[in-house]
Amino acid sequence: MSRLQKFLLVTAAATAALLGAAIPAQAHVTVSSSTTDPGAYATLTFKVPNESDTASTTELTVDLPTDTPFTSVLAQDIPGWAVDLVSSDLDDPVADGHGDSITSAVTSVQWTATGGGIAPGRFETFTLSVGPLPESGTLYLPTVQRYSDGSESSWVQQAQGGAQTEHPAPNVVIGAAAAQPAAGSSVAAPADAAHTASTGSDRWGVGLGITGIVLALLAAGLAGVAFGRVRRIGPPAAERHDAAPEGSGQEGPDHESSDRVLSAPR
Repeated sequence: MSRLQKFLLVTAAATAALLGAAIPAQAHVTVSSSTTDPGAYATLTFKVPNESDTASTTELTVDLPTDTPFTSVLAQDIPGWAVDLVSSDLDDPVADGHGDSITSAVTSVQWTATGGGIAPGRFETFTLSVGPLPESGTLYLPTVQRYSDGSESSWVQQAQGGAQTEHPAPNVVIGAAAAQPAAGSSVAAPADAAHTASTGSDRWGVGLGITGIVLALLAAGLAGVAFGRVRRIGPPAAERHDAAPEGSGQEGPDHESSDRVLSAPR
């Protein structure tokens, strides 16, 4: 294998690896909140893209916190979807905003498609009004997305130390001074919550994708330059010599010089 062939093979392999790492494997479920103020009542908007090429999303289940339960949960009606608020008894009663003791709370919300669901290449938003928010920390909202072919995607993993996870749970970082949102979350101001279309992790994936494409183009350009140099240089120097091929009837410079000396008149 020539040096050029080896170079092109390594370049192609590196380009494929870069592009594979740069393009996000899945478009996950995320959530945005109209506010992150501790103890506030907020509007949570779940953005649910359909990641399957052949099946539709037909069911979505979101688990709500049980350690700091919401005393108020309202679901917005969505055409083509039925919603079910599932309540559970609480281990420890909590007080609502009116001073009353609450012994049960909504701990799960399930949306079920009454029509075709979310088709491939489409997304839908699901909205809840909840409160009060916890006083601090990160509010994780594990979500399970089910498809018409019986498969499902479980967005339930909690990030540890800011690391990216493969199936991050939608989450909201509580507090106005919260740091960069973790994967699966998007914090929006109240006036902009309805217009939130992407998350920090989505932008991270797009940035990596662009970087991979640029590196691929650079690699292709270097391969072209290398190929042009090889063509200009020609065959290796070892193959270029002045000696005539054996049996060709032609003699090299030294033989011609000897013949001229021998035939010179004395």
